[in-house]
Amino acid sequence: MKLLELSYSGGRYRVESYAVTSLPQDAVIEKNVNDVDGVANAVRSVVAQSRTKLKTVAAAVAGSSVITKVIDMPSGLSEDDMETQLTLEADQYIPYPLEEVAIDFEVQGSSAESPAQVEVLLAACRRETIDRRVEAIETADLTPRVMDVEAYAMERAYSLIHHQLDLEEDSTVAVVDIGATMTTLSVISNGQTIYTREQLFGGKQLTDEIMRRYGLPLEEAGLAKKQGGLPDDYEPEVLEPFKDAVVQQVARSLQFFFSSSQYNDVDCIILAGGVASMENLPELVQEKLGTPTSIANPFADMSISSRVNAVALSSDAPAMMIACGLALRSFD
Repeated sequence: MKLLELSYSGGRYRVESYAVTSLPQDAVIEKNVNDVDGVANAVRSVVAQSRTKLKTVAAAVAGSSVITKVIDMPSGLSEDDMETQLTLEADQYIPYPLEEVAIDFEVQGSSAESPAQVEVLLAACRRETIDRRVEAIETADLTPRVMDVEAYAMERAYSLIHHQLDLEEDSTVAVVDIGATMTTLSVISNGQTIYTREQLFGGKQLTDEIMRRYGLPLEEAGLAKKQGGLPDDYEPEVLEPFKDAVVQQVARSLQFFFSSSQYNDVDCIILAGGVASMENLPELVQEKLGTPTSIANPFADMSISSRVNAVALSSDAPAMMIACGLALRSFD
């Protein structure tokens, strides 16, 4: 569970508060809220740690929970008329009863096919998925204001780090977000997400192997993974094989992308998520895949409030990309 509060002044973002805490085991399974009270307690915990005074929240659902479709519609329609027409047409695109689905849309611009039409992005998500997140936020005495999609939050955060990479505007970049249980590949070209895919793989597999091999309970295994103090055979027998598995996972995710598109390479790989902070991981990926690889840091050009632990923030930075993309919604 991650919390981030940003402000903006004088052309520069500033980190006002942030916090990270662990979720109870199985509170979230494959990015679906399984235990509302457990998630609500984690929300209360990050709010208390961060000392934020804000009460409104932007959160996100996983890309795999959302159906998106770009539809051409007549230009000049009012928002209400567009909503009415989209609702009538939505059942062509959505394989669930419409009363079970939340729908939103955004005009993307003129249609490439016809100047008399506009492209409209339709997004639909099962209400149950949204409602459980809303319930957890409200149970923690906060007000949900925005429910975004992780892929769009990632794209927004990527806009902060694009210029750090010294890449052309039209570059194609793979952002690989390796979390606790899920790895999400987002491919961004010309600043827009063109592909996203989630796979079951994450840092929990390393924690589980530490628990199994050294007989440690979950919390101790998680701490040892971060802070060290494990036996001498840990690095060669446990950590190195896990890093190799990460490289294989990145390669496999990219292979899925190449096989389903006209692309056969990317200009750069950016590693995000908690696993990205592992020592020498970008060098290993770059060496094995032959593609320039770096670690995401959306805070590189931000100032930081004195109440924020800058060392901890720097360590957590790769894992804060989606939180950062959500915080940027304040300034849309």
